[in-house]
Amino acid sequence: MTLSAQEKVYPKDGEGIYALLRRYNRTSQGDFDTFIQLNAKELGKNNTLLKGVAYTLPSETVKLKDSEEKTEKSSEKRKNPLFGSKYEKYEIKDNALKGACFFVVSGHGGPDVGCVGHVNGKELHEDEYAYDIMLRLARNLLEHGATVHIIIQDANDGIRDSEYLNNRKRETCMGEAIPKNQKKRLYQRVDKINRLSAKAKEKYKRAIFIHLDSQLDKQVDVYFFHSNSKASKRLAYTLKDTFEAKYKEHQPNRPYCGTAGYHPAFKPFVIYNTNPVSVFCELGNINHERDQQRFIIANNRQAMANWFLAALIKDYRHSGYRSK
Repeated sequence: MTLSAQEKVYPKDGEGIYALLRRYNRTSQGDFDTFIQLNAKELGKNNTLLKGVAYTLPSETVKLKDSEEKTEKSSEKRKNPLFGSKYEKYEIKDNALKGACFFVVSGHGGPDVGCVGHVNGKELHEDEYAYDIMLRLARNLLEHGATVHIIIQDANDGIRDSEYLNNRKRETCMGEAIPKNQKKRLYQRVDKINRLSAKAKEKYKRAIFIHLDSQLDKQVDVYFFHSNSKASKRLAYTLKDTFEAKYKEHQPNRPYCGTAGYHPAFKPFVIYNTNPVSVFCELGNINHERDQQRFIIANNRQAMANWFLAALIKDYRHSGYRSK
C-alpha cells in the first residue's frame, strides 16, 4: 500500500479512530487501515487514540496493495435490482468461483427482527444489518463468477451505506411471506435451499447463514459454527483463519478472539437440515459499543463481505471441485 500523509490532527475527548476519520471525511475503503499504519507508534492499547497526541490523516486517495489491485474487468455487465439502484449494476471480474453455487441467508427477517442493539438513541435491528452484509457478499460472489441464490429478499431495501438501517419487516423468503412461528420460518428457508440445491448442476454448493449475536457487556469477534461434516468444518475454519489473518494485517495490536467449532449443545437447525454444506456465522455483539462499529459503518460491512469472499474462494480452491 502506498501511504500518502496529509495533515496532523488531534482527537477529541473520548473519540475513537472511526469517529475521527468521519470528522475529516475519511470514510472510503482503506482509510482506517492506512491510519493504523501511519500512526502505529502513537496508538494506545487496542488502537485507542491518546489525548494530546497529533495523528497523521491519510490522504483522501489511497492506493491498494498490489495483491488487492482490481483485476482487468470483463466486458460482461449484469444487473440485480435486489442490490438497490446504487449497486444493482456489476461486472464479472474473473471466474475464480465459476462452477460454485452459494445459498446466502440473512438471519430472521419479516416479522422477526432478531436481536436489537441500542446506540445514540437509535435501535439496531439484527435482521437489517445481517441483510445488508449478506447482499454485499452476494454481489461479491457474483462478480467472481459464482451462482448465487439470495434466500431472504427485500424488494425495496438494497445495499445501504447509512449507519442506521430502518426496519421494514417486509423481507420475504424468495417472494413468500416469512411466518411468525420460528419453527415454520426455519423449515421454510431450509426447504427453499434444498429444492434449489436439488436442481443445481454445480458440485460445490455452500449455504452461508449470517447472524448477529447479543450478549450483555461482552465484546466478541466473528465466530462460526459447523456441523459434524468434514466439509462444513473445513469451511468454518477457513473462514475463521481468514478473518484472523485480516485482523493481524489491519489491526496488528488487536488480538482476534473469534472461534470456529462444533457445539453439541448448540446445533443450529439450518446447518443440520440443509443438503448443501453449511456454516452458521455470528458477526459480533450488537449490544457492545466496539462490536457495533463493525455493523454501523458501511465500509466495515463491506470489509466483512470482502473477507467472506476471500475465504470462500480459498475453500473452493481446496475442495477439488473447482472448474479448470
